[in-house]
Amino acid sequence: MTKPFTGILPAMQLPYRDDFSIDEEELRRFARWLARHRGIGGLVTNGHTGEVFALSSRERAEVTRIAASEVRGMGVPVVSGICCEGVAEAVEHAQMAQEAGAQGLLVMPPHYWLRFGMQPQHVIDHFTAIARAVDINLIVHIYPAWTKAAYSSELLAELARIPGVTTMKIGTREMSKYDRDLAAVRAANPRVTMLTCHDEYLLTSMVQGVDGALVGFASFIPELIVELYDAVCDGDLKRAQRIQARINPLKEVVYASGEPSGDAHARMKTAMMLAGRLRSNLTRPPVAPPSGAMLERIRRAVAEAALAPVEELVAA
Repeated sequence: MTKPFTGILPAMQLPYRDDFSIDEEELRRFARWLARHRGIGGLVTNGHTGEVFALSSRERAEVTRIAASEVRGMGVPVVSGICCEGVAEAVEHAQMAQEAGAQGLLVMPPHYWLRFGMQPQHVIDHFTAIARAVDINLIVHIYPAWTKAAYSSELLAELARIPGVTTMKIGTREMSKYDRDLAAVRAANPRVTMLTCHDEYLLTSMVQGVDGALVGFASFIPELIVELYDAVCDGDLKRAQRIQARINPLKEVVYASGEPSGDAHARMKTAMMLAGRLRSNLTRPPVAPPSGAMLERIRRAVAEAALAPVEELVAA
């Protein structure tokens, strides 16, 4: 296993060709571009931002293989998302991801838990089975406190004690519980690292004393999020507030004044294309790229942000 994950981990967008097949060339360029940024602690494939819900098991493994092979030797590990309904399927996907080159797994709750809930032992069994099937790091993806798939602080402490669980991706979105969760995990296993995934209020969640961030937003503006985390670590609140102020207009158009939603990745892809950071804004149906007034809002926000385009795209 590698050491627990720290720093900024972008949850990668997935580029497509016009026929909606995976654009391997663009994915490789995108992975290289992200990995070259200072402060990047890993790349995450097959997250919600990467449209994991739209991919087959073979496609998920292929995306991980492409990204891992491209950044091999750059000192940037690749984490693959595991989004499965049952234990057997999750184990299969985990083994495929490890074979594809993943050094970590981002384990999401089965979506039927969101509808029906689950018993704490179900969660322990799910993670234990995956941990026994592979010998790479596991990241616990913590869903919002208001969902039926939310983990209690006591359950998070139990998960932190499972061998192989090295990191927590905290998406609690209830700040009082967020604070209790941090304390419970650190009391149970102080070696486990804690990464915020609150894209829509990064500064607020970072100042709680986390070890980094695992966010889709970092695939769009990695340099700003690294700067923000640096300022927080340095205790420079004024600088952190200035950086967050630069991020806010982009946050508003990507997340539409809310938390990440089913089509936030489509708005982000469009912003990235307009900023010269991604070649195309295609998303797999039924999600479609934004148009009309929303497209114009994104265009204005990107223009005002004056982000530096990717050199390879400018030269193409």
